[in-house]
Amino acid sequence: MISAPAVSRRGVLVVGALTALAAPLAVACSTPEPPLPPDPLTELAVQARADAAAAAAIASAQPGLAEAAGLVATNRGEHAKVLQAELDRARPPSPSSSAAPTKSAAPTPPPPDPQSAKTALTDALTAAEKKASELVLTLPNFRAGLVGSIAAGCAALREAVR
Repeated sequence: MISAPAVSRRGVLVVGALTALAAPLAVACSTPEPPLPPDPLTELAVQARADAAAAAAIASAQPGLAEAAGLVATNRGEHAKVLQAELDRARPPSPSSSAAPTKSAAPTPPPPDPQSAKTALTDALTAAEKKASELVLTLPNFRAGLVGSIAAGCAALREAVR
């Protein structure tokens, strides 16, 4: 007569414990990660590009504002570049996607008169400064410094336009 091997309680408990631990791990490994929320700097970068384009159009259309609007266009363009660089650093673009910056706001034609153009520049800079100032309190130190500098730059540019 052949006897069956003896099964110990410890062996049964070990097998049961391993099975209980392995089931959640298998589910966790097979569940795809949820997509990351939008980066808060994306909106600032899009707005900086739109502001730079609008300021460049004003500089071309309004000779009396060409110097101030050109300064705004140059600086807001730089703001867009550093924001995009930070976005790309934090979430590198996939190799299959192009390295083009994120979407841009549709260009608007420049205001027809100098006062309206000046007001448009001032309003855009005020809005950008406000948005950056609100966002800076929610960011980690490095990003807060970057966004705080952009807010200060917008305030300085607004004074240059006045």
